[in-house]
Amino acid sequence: MESRYNPAAIEEKWQKTWTEQGLDKTITDSNKPKYYALSMFPYPSGSLHMGHVRNYTITDVIARLKRMQGYRVLHPMGWDAFGLPAENAAIDRGIPPAKWTYENMAQMQQQLKRLGLSIDWDCELATCSPDYYKWTQWIFLQFLKAGLAYQKEAAVNWDPIDQTVVANEQVDGEGRSWRSGAKVERKLLRQWFLKITDYAEELLNDLNKLPGWPERVKLMQANWIGKSTGAYLEFPIVGMEEKIGVYTTRPDTVFGVSYVVLAPEHPLTKRVATQEREAEVEAFIQEVSNQSELERTAEDKPKRGIPTGGKAINPFTGEEIPIWIADYVLYEYGTGAVMGVPAHDARDFKFAKEQNLPIKVVIVPQAEADKDSTPQAAYTEPGIVVNSGQFDGMASTDAKSAIVEYAEKQSFGKARVQYRLRDWLISRQRYWGAPIPVIHCPNCGTVPVPEEDLPVQLPENVEFSGRGPSPLAKLENWVNVPCPTCGTPAKRETDTMDTFIDSSWYFLRFTDAKNEQQVFDSAKTNDWMPVDQYVGGIEHAILHLLYSRFFTKVLRDRGLLNFDEPFQRLLTQGMVQGLTYLNPNKSGKDKWIPSYLVSNPNDPRDPQTGELLQRLYATMSKSKGNGVAPEEVISKYGVDTARMFILFKAPPEKDLEWDEADVEGQFRFLNRVWRLVTDFTPQSRKVSNRQTQLSKAEKDLRRAIHIAIKEATEDMEGEYQFNTAVSELMKLSNALADASCKESPIYAEGIETLVVLLAPFAPHISEELWQQLGHNESVHKQAWIKYDESALVADEITLVIQVNGKKRADLQVPAQADKAELEKYARESEIVQRFLEGKEIKKVIVVPGKLVNFVLG
Repeated sequence: MESRYNPAAIEEKWQKTWTEQGLDKTITDSNKPKYYALSMFPYPSGSLHMGHVRNYTITDVIARLKRMQGYRVLHPMGWDAFGLPAENAAIDRGIPPAKWTYENMAQMQQQLKRLGLSIDWDCELATCSPDYYKWTQWIFLQFLKAGLAYQKEAAVNWDPIDQTVVANEQVDGEGRSWRSGAKVERKLLRQWFLKITDYAEELLNDLNKLPGWPERVKLMQANWIGKSTGAYLEFPIVGMEEKIGVYTTRPDTVFGVSYVVLAPEHPLTKRVATQEREAEVEAFIQEVSNQSELERTAEDKPKRGIPTGGKAINPFTGEEIPIWIADYVLYEYGTGAVMGVPAHDARDFKFAKEQNLPIKVVIVPQAEADKDSTPQAAYTEPGIVVNSGQFDGMASTDAKSAIVEYAEKQSFGKARVQYRLRDWLISRQRYWGAPIPVIHCPNCGTVPVPEEDLPVQLPENVEFSGRGPSPLAKLENWVNVPCPTCGTPAKRETDTMDTFIDSSWYFLRFTDAKNEQQVFDSAKTNDWMPVDQYVGGIEHAILHLLYSRFFTKVLRDRGLLNFDEPFQRLLTQGMVQGLTYLNPNKSGKDKWIPSYLVSNPNDPRDPQTGELLQRLYATMSKSKGNGVAPEEVISKYGVDTARMFILFKAPPEKDLEWDEADVEGQFRFLNRVWRLVTDFTPQSRKVSNRQTQLSKAEKDLRRAIHIAIKEATEDMEGEYQFNTAVSELMKLSNALADASCKESPIYAEGIETLVVLLAPFAPHISEELWQQLGHNESVHKQAWIKYDESALVADEITLVIQVNGKKRADLQVPAQADKAELEKYARESEIVQRFLEGKEIKKVIVVPGKLVNFVLG
């Protein structure tokens, strides 16, 4: 038996053994209840960081616990492998994206295996593999068949130097392209969309079916969907047959409209411009086209606009009002036009004041309020309607429906429910993504690639320059193909799909990952799904989760699935933060000073300028110089210590501050457990719970054992308070260390219980100690221990005795003593009698099971 805890040797030994034994393979015994534990799969960047370690360790503890509780567990892993970084690597390093990606995947797989994660690697998938994206393309065709995929012109970010589309994440805060540094322009291109808006109401309502999700995540999704109830109103254009349609949630303010604003891209913009204003309008449109969406909508940016010279008519008043164009109105949002009501909208008020436009009050707090005063700010609360013709005197809440009803009768408006959610733009003018499986024929139009011809594979002989259109568009042999319908020379679609597509269904493929004949066997998928516990970062709280819910509902409606929601429970783990220092007088990356450059932590100074620094914990990153590589920790302390620290330091949903002193504390704890077990004498290993006469020491120890089982189990379920569960294991180890009955079977019970309870958290040391206790089968195949209710009942309790509220003594008394008996025991205490002698007892307060307080006169 080893006398010293050697993490590296133990971890290498058991990781190899588990692989040989197939311990982590998914059990398919349908007689057992299923449990699907899933972490959000990573992008293969090449190296794990502490955020990965935290995410996957949390899920692994849940998976290990559920196996021991008798569930058949699916705990898979894969790679979100398409995306821009691989293409950037190809440009910068001259490495093909596939080579770079697959090398990173291999490296990260080894890192994950070293963490002792009980992952079934037989289920592994990579979204960039043809045997995966074949089915991504097949799913796209299902959307096309259902009328949920379509093309239309949409604004994109255009780099005028590189002559290519750049994604939002490639545009900096100043609106410049990441690569060329050019100011990004807005340009209309034909794009592919998925009609997620068709499911907006169901996506919103079904949030009520997710009690296992954090409330803040559900609120974020609800706000992103953004349901609002209002009215669609049409403003006729003077001298034209066309009308300007607007959507408003405040139809009660329509009599206060003093202007209408069009988005510069709106198709009516140039038509409504008068001859005198044409040149200025054209120049403004061109200027705005050079701004990113972020620049145009930022709250801290001034709102700019110019009049077109055109006029519209307020259909409720008959008044002519000016038509303006402004940068803050986007054509992609709503109708691309808004009605300006300065008195009752803060943005309109600011714009009207800047442009000297009329401000007309139509809602006031009280009916008798001054109707003609000039407002100093927009009044946006409910109130009484004024200056609104037949609707005067009505409560504004009632006026909304009355005005909409009037508009419907007069045929210039109607009630409308609208969503902030827009259809999902999935086109990417890049190479490293799943090709969109359609062919454009001059005769037949857009033709889907026949399913038997899938996958449409990405060609590998591609040149990367970072300039011009997608590299695919340059491959004539790949682009030029006959139309599948009529045989006419046609062209492939050269756009690839948004990588959010890949991650919107991967959890379904995991249930039948190697199926070559179909996207998945519905029977298998319906058996395993929905995911019982999903774990991932809060940064995916909106888009990834929303798109995954959307895909699930569409595939359900296509007859492939029999459930509505993909993830029953969601845990959004906090970030891992490291110590760093901030120089508030600097900007950019230079403001961060790594801790190793600070010579005196008690008086932290910038090593270059001598300025005083702010000490803080921030999310680990290279730019802040506060990252800790998992390899550093593992090589020094071992995997189990890293896992224990990650789990003990903070509750899973809270941010975690990295502190090596706490890491060392967990290492010391595991060493304590090691010594407890290895010092355990062989002749005392027979476990028995059926003692008829236990000594007080044995009873106390057995109670400590079963309290630990009860508390740790409750902490590991429910809200997953792993930090307090680890605390229970520490309490049990202390009770065992202090026990005076080490030759008792109860002590043996405690030792084995400690190892079993430790197994999900620290799998390697637990396995080694379990074998040293004489067991042949893996500890991870043991049934999870259930606590004995009778063991929790104490024979005696510690009674606190107070005099005038101050503690004077502790007393061991029978646990079942009633109030009268407790008072009697307290009065008879020699210590207390000294405080009571010669004093008048005005009152005695007895709290059963806790204390007796004597109140003296």
